[in-house]
Amino acid sequence: MKQIPVLIFLLISTAGYGQLITDSILVEGHYRVFQYVEPKKKPVNGSLLFIMHGSGGSSSEMIKRAAKLQATAETEKLLIVYPNGYQHYWNECRKYSTAVANKEDINEQAFFTAMIDTCSRRFRINKSNVYAAGFSGGGHMAYKLGLTMPGKVKAIAAIVANMPDSASCDCALSGKALPALIINGTEDNVNPYNGGEMFVNKASFGVVKSTENSFHYWASLAGYTGDPVKTLLPDTDTADHKTIEQYSYRQANKPPVTLLKVIGGKHDYPGDIDVYVYAWEFFRSLK
Repeated sequence: MKQIPVLIFLLISTAGYGQLITDSILVEGHYRVFQYVEPKKKPVNGSLLFIMHGSGGSSSEMIKRAAKLQATAETEKLLIVYPNGYQHYWNECRKYSTAVANKEDINEQAFFTAMIDTCSRRFRINKSNVYAAGFSGGGHMAYKLGLTMPGKVKAIAAIVANMPDSASCDCALSGKALPALIINGTEDNVNPYNGGEMFVNKASFGVVKSTENSFHYWASLAGYTGDPVKTLLPDTDTADHKTIEQYSYRQANKPPVTLLKVIGGKHDYPGDIDVYVYAWEFFRSLK
């Protein structure tokens, strides 16, 4: 497989924290594009975080969504990379996805491996501290990385995404436990909280597990039994008519697994927290 990093010289001013770089890597005949903010100082031995857009989206949307976290990246010794899906979609584990990325069986593992290698070489990040977070289809991509690349990705966060059920999954699962964070809304009509058929642009992408079953999949791999610890997060945005219940498994020598159940949440972001700041706090606690 030929992988050649190719820099596209597109520099865009990004207020407050440097230049936005658009870069690409040639993977199996396709130039795969990703973006990042050029750090003023290399995050030597720092962390790498992928933030992935939803189906039909783009990296530019995620850069705006993660602005609060991006503003602290230098202090946190964190390099945030915003990849673009192939023709705006990912080839994740949903067997019945109608996306071209799935139909052409685009090699996402090769793309992410190449980005990790490039960032390690260019910015000297610690390859042991690589994390992945994604929204909707990007959350499914985060699941795929956790399910198939646990040796390269340390932990994942999936936002408004449930795992595909066994009949709708076409990934070879490693069966290895790793830290996982799931953030889902109870009133989501795209990613049904209680599981069922999932539609993207009126096309069926197959059946997903319920949120609780997705949560307990990762908890079971980590060896947890019994009930998780329940905490009610502060309702800092009463105008969004949502509250968040946190369910956590966390024990010494086991990967933590957390669910944020957004009561009244739809296929969107809760107002009470910044999900990317929260995800980074979850990841940072693993060090």
